[in-house]
Amino acid sequence: MQRSILFVTLDSCRYDAFVEAKAPNLKAIGPLVRANAPSHFTFGSHAAFFMGFTPGDASRREPFVNPKYGKIFRMEGGGGPGVVPPYMNLKGRNIVDGLKNAGYRTIGSGAVGWFNPERPTGRVLSADFDMFGYAGGQAVKRQIAWINDALLKFKPDAPPFVFLNVAETHVPYWHEGAHWDATYNPAVPFGANNNAAEARRRQIACIEYCDAALAPLLERFADGTIIVCADHGDCWGEDGLWEHGVAHAKTLEVPLLFHLAATA
Repeated sequence: MQRSILFVTLDSCRYDAFVEAKAPNLKAIGPLVRANAPSHFTFGSHAAFFMGFTPGDASRREPFVNPKYGKIFRMEGGGGPGVVPPYMNLKGRNIVDGLKNAGYRTIGSGAVGWFNPERPTGRVLSADFDMFGYAGGQAVKRQIAWINDALLKFKPDAPPFVFLNVAETHVPYWHEGAHWDATYNPAVPFGANNNAAEARRRQIACIEYCDAALAPLLERFADGTIIVCADHGDCWGEDGLWEHGVAHAKTLEVPLLFHLAATA
C-alpha cells in the first residue's frame, strides 16, 4: 500500500541549534540523528537528496540513518545498492520523477533562491514536480497554506509526495512577527559586525517558530512517511568562518529525523 510522504528541509539549520530549540512537534517524528549533509550549500545538498543521498551518520550500521548501509530512496542505476534493501526503489531522473512514475502526485515548495523556477538553476530542482510554488523568502505559513490548496487539486486516489524547503532558519534568521531587525545579518561571510550569540539565539527562535507552524502539516502526514533534515549548517565564527558554502564540520553537521510508514 502506498502511503503519503512529507519531506521538509530546514535550510541552514545547525544540529546544535536544533538540539537546544524547543521543537516538540518536529522532535516527536523520530529519534534525532546527528548527521552529515552531502554538501555545504543548498543546491548541492538538494540535488543529492533528490538522487536519494539524504544526510546520515556513516559510523552507524543502520539502514536509513546511514544511507551507505541502506537508503530511504534509491534511484535504479544510481549509487551502490547498500547492505540492506532501500525503503523505496525508484525509476526515473530523480526521486520526484521516480515517485510520479510510482503513482504519486508531487507537490513542492521552496523558499530560498536556488528554487526560483524563473532561473535555470532553480528549474533543475523544481521542474519535475506536478506543482511547485516558490516562496522567495521567509514564508513558511504561506507555503503551508499553498500546499494545503495544492493537495485539494488532485484526485484522492493518488498518494501525495510533498516537499517543503523553509527559509526562516537561513540567514538572517528571521520569521514573520520577529521583534529583531531583519536587515541586520549576524553571520556575514568576511563580515566585520558578526555576532555568534545573536546568530544562535535567532536561529533557535526560528526553529521554534517553524515547529509551531509545521504542526498541522505534520499531523496531516502522521500516518505516512515524514523526513525532516537540514541541507547544511552554518559557521558562527568557528575557525574564523561565517555562514555556509565552505566545507567545515559545522556546515556539514545537520539534524535528521524520520518516520517511515509501512509500504505493504
